[in-house]
Amino acid sequence: MRRSRKVKILATIGPASSDEAMLKKLFEAGADTFRINMSHTDHELMRTLVKRIRTVEQGVGRPIGILADLQGPKLRVGKFANGKETLEVGQAFTLDSDPTPGDSTRVYLPHPEILASVEPGHRLLIDDGKLQLKAVKTDGKTIVCTVVAGTTISDKKGVSLPDTDLPVGALTDKDRADLDAVLDAGVDWVALSFIQRPDDLAEARKIARGRALLMSKIEKPQAVARLPEIIELSDAIMVARGDLGVEVPLENVPGIQKRITRAGRKAGKPVIVATQMLESMITAPVPTRAEVSDVSIAVFEGADAVMLSAESAAGAYPVEAVATMNRIAVQVEKDPLYSGIINAQRSEPEPTGADAISLAAREIAETLKLAAIVTYTASGTTGLRAARERPQVPIIALSPILDTARRLSLVWGTHCVVTEDARDLDDMVNRACRIAFEEEYGKPGDRIIITAGVPLRTPGSTNMLRIAYLGPDGQGGR
Repeated sequence: MRRSRKVKILATIGPASSDEAMLKKLFEAGADTFRINMSHTDHELMRTLVKRIRTVEQGVGRPIGILADLQGPKLRVGKFANGKETLEVGQAFTLDSDPTPGDSTRVYLPHPEILASVEPGHRLLIDDGKLQLKAVKTDGKTIVCTVVAGTTISDKKGVSLPDTDLPVGALTDKDRADLDAVLDAGVDWVALSFIQRPDDLAEARKIARGRALLMSKIEKPQAVARLPEIIELSDAIMVARGDLGVEVPLENVPGIQKRITRAGRKAGKPVIVATQMLESMITAPVPTRAEVSDVSIAVFEGADAVMLSAESAAGAYPVEAVATMNRIAVQVEKDPLYSGIINAQRSEPEPTGADAISLAAREIAETLKLAAIVTYTASGTTGLRAARERPQVPIIALSPILDTARRLSLVWGTHCVVTEDARDLDDMVNRACRIAFEEEYGKPGDRIIITAGVPLRTPGSTNMLRIAYLGPDGQGGR
């Protein structure tokens, strides 16, 4: 099964979409990779979901990626004697280390790292910014604030700190246990929440040891400020617009999204745009016009993937949401303006053999109007470099390693096929032509361009281009 679009669709699975039959419907509707949100999934359920996805994968005969999204540090206030309180703008309100239930003047904050780090002038946003506080006095054990906006606070509401750099890592004890579990289950990607600094990836990288690729979720202003460093140490980036839109002014989010998308493409790292893309489809069978425009902007911008959250996980129309996103993406990529916008954002290649080969392959394929670029890749790096060029022709990524094909299912434009390593150059050409024919990317008489490394099976040695004709039986011609 081949897609008629290059951008990929990442679908979150949950109560509305966790059985095997529904997972297959979501794949057939357009989902390329499935996301398991570990904030709402225990280890037993996670293993069951992974097993079901692998069963669907075997049935459809296509590699399917799995992303496990770790919860990250969740910062919350304590409880109130009455469950909730009504405050007034301008009044004083204190967060402290006293576990006594709160009232209209104070509440327990069970996070000593916040009490020690917040300084006068810092903002504290409660319940996704519905209540906004500003610190006026701190002593390491209490934070005296002024209520700036909002009037209600209740038990266990989340706390966001856009101005405060917390001296804690991105992994909690729960995350460490979850990370061990998802790695043992064989997921392909792990998303790290609330990254603040490049160092936040170090512990996860040490634990993963290459068993899964790491995706940094950009949802804090501290991460935006250090974006180049974080991208360098990440395998992929997610524009997590939900929490990002709480911690930075909403009007700044579109510009940040474009910055992240372009920076990721320049580095050759996949970028996923996420949160509220088709939010109204949680309860409605059709999206709003604004949501359609939102998805289209991400596609026009050249994002590798667009993501569905509650729409596919808990909504009333999960299949319709995936199918709608698929239709939007297909139509955008047919738009006469699409290729011009994508080409205008192209970065200069890095001074490496792989980048030079990928650039040449794209230019030759587009000049000669070839049917496809076929790239042999063991680690996935060659596939990533080919996708960085955003060619107008399809990319067929051939790999002998199933894990590599699954990981590339999240990467722009790549149609991944698992195949045995080529025995020699003739077999390499014949195999590439046969697969292009079988996967319906070319017909007899069409030409493809093949990139590979010689000697064969040498990692990181991409150094060869070969143009080949598809023969009458799909075999390679001269």
